[in-house]
Amino acid sequence: MTAAAALALTACSGSDAAGTKPAGHSDKDMAAAGSSGTNSSAKAQGSDAPPSPGAKADAKAGAAGKQSGGAPAADGGRAASPVRTQRLADGISKAEIYKLGDQRYSAKIVARGAVLATLETKGHDDGLDANDMFVTLTLDGQVHSWMGGGHQGPGTFKLAGGWTAKVTKVGELRYRAQIIGHDGVAATLEANQHDVGLDANGVYVVLSSGGVISAHE
Repeated sequence: MTAAAALALTACSGSDAAGTKPAGHSDKDMAAAGSSGTNSSAKAQGSDAPPSPGAKADAKAGAAGKQSGGAPAADGGRAASPVRTQRLADGISKAEIYKLGDQRYSAKIVARGAVLATLETKGHDDGLDANDMFVTLTLDGQVHSWMGGGHQGPGTFKLAGGWTAKVTKVGELRYRAQIIGHDGVAATLEANQHDVGLDANGVYVVLSSGGVISAHE
């Protein structure tokens, strides 16, 4: 599995991702989505209110350094303890979730004792395509995972929650996805050598650096 992730309200891999709303919701609140340092989320992050009709959110998701490796360290380099451990959708892997600060979490993806990837929120949600298991980590430390449902871009695809994704290739290991709702483009995710993830008011979206997009409610 390769590690990579994030989204933001401006550009991927150092940009932000804008959130989206499920069908029936408007694109406006999705625009209030959290953004990533290299990746950002496009939901009205930290907001539970349903999106109100209106404005578009055109944010780009940046990649947030997913790294394989050891546990996050705290207090002078000593390994922190996870706030919880959660089994993932493949039934084999688990996520060890660590709180690093206010709206800042990391999740180690562990299988058979080996750390396969690390997701981290830095003002944005993060996401990962782990060999057809998709994982998102949100700003409030919640992990969501699901199996399959990926679409290989470039192309235009129907997603969960009534969204449409238009995926284009913009470079080597660099894909862009416009998340389109009833009011037009609600968010733009960009994976630049890193996967990106998004919590769009309860619809979870991952775009991989290989152009695979999947969403789950």
